[in-house]
Amino acid sequence: MARSIRRKLVPLAVVAILVGAAGCGGGFSDEGSAGGSTGEVRMLVNITPNLTKGYWEELVKPFEDANPGVDVKIEAPTGQGVKDTLPQLLAAGNAPDVVETLMADKTLAPQMLELTDQAWTKDTPLSEQAALDGKVYTVGVGQQAQSLVFYNKDAFAKAGISAPPKDLDELTTAMGKLKAAGYLPLQTAGDYVTGLQLLQLSDPSIATKHPDWYQQVNSKQLGVGQSMLPLLQRYESWIKNGYVDKNALGLDDVNAQTTFLTGKSAMYIMGSWFVRTADSQKPTFDLGVFAAPTEAGQPYPGPQGVTMAMPYMVLKSTKQRDLAVKLVQFLATDKAAVESQLAQDGNFRKGYTDKLTPLGQQVQEILDQAPKHVAQGEGYGANTLPQGFNGEWNKAVQSLYTGKSAADVAKRIDAWMGSKS
Repeated sequence: MARSIRRKLVPLAVVAILVGAAGCGGGFSDEGSAGGSTGEVRMLVNITPNLTKGYWEELVKPFEDANPGVDVKIEAPTGQGVKDTLPQLLAAGNAPDVVETLMADKTLAPQMLELTDQAWTKDTPLSEQAALDGKVYTVGVGQQAQSLVFYNKDAFAKAGISAPPKDLDELTTAMGKLKAAGYLPLQTAGDYVTGLQLLQLSDPSIATKHPDWYQQVNSKQLGVGQSMLPLLQRYESWIKNGYVDKNALGLDDVNAQTTFLTGKSAMYIMGSWFVRTADSQKPTFDLGVFAAPTEAGQPYPGPQGVTMAMPYMVLKSTKQRDLAVKLVQFLATDKAAVESQLAQDGNFRKGYTDKLTPLGQQVQEILDQAPKHVAQGEGYGANTLPQGFNGEWNKAVQSLYTGKSAADVAKRIDAWMGSKS
């Protein structure tokens, strides 16, 4: 793995020029300890099967080479993840200099260095959307498209479906045809998948009908359950009609993906990170992807749910402010570093299309053609719901499989929201 990653990085001399330009933006709104030009920079990162500690070390090596005397120390979470580990480190007075994975919210922002005056942040994905009160704390490498439906083109042809559905009525009709043709129309699973898929499917319709949905929900002009009820009722009918597996909660995400990629089911709603999995497994059928349908009568394609991929923040408490900011700029703007991160975790960024697979190119086209990009679930920046919403929503949606009605789910989620106000 190390050799393949190194080939993606530009020659050292070029990296030195690019990295040397880092930190040349404006000043800082939060003045901390600038530190020296050498020393250790600690970076807390997400560790996954593809984002290994070895990968991160190879990624930052050109930065270290271009800055002699600088050592970037990669730190893995000690808790269940970065989200659990960072508060522990903050409480212990042992915070890292840079943190990856998390995005600034009203709780984290006071602990983070404001980067608003750094001109280079304006060219990073979703920096404005993720800002809090117009202040930039989080910068990312790429985007993850959320509202995507991956589909088996061969199954659609066998079922007599000539084109992907553009609205939810057409989607339901297509499901009936796919079931009649011998396919499970929509693949889902337990774990986090159940609720996530419905959120992903809701993004275009909700953002079209309620452009200020988050603000309306937070000001109590609109209830989450109230606005989601039509989709919950539709999903309830899909369960009853066998368009999704009634025993899906017993299936984990890995087995669900395998079921879809071996041709047993016809559609799978998932974020753009699924492209990497699909390409690696090389399904025998013709695999395509389309933007999630909107409600009947709404324009198509609708807004695309999008999240920031590989976000970075600098801790305000850092003793190596200038080096930490320089490192984050390198990770978010250096062409070779960006290309490496996009490829490694299956993420997307406009202008970085040369190395995309055919399936990846379809996703990039969906991102480019969307009328706008919107938050989903707990959201980010000014568009946020209370922490824990995603988990509560997931449990509520899963209760549809155990006898609860769509109306029950809507009431449950609105009651939970009311308890958080």
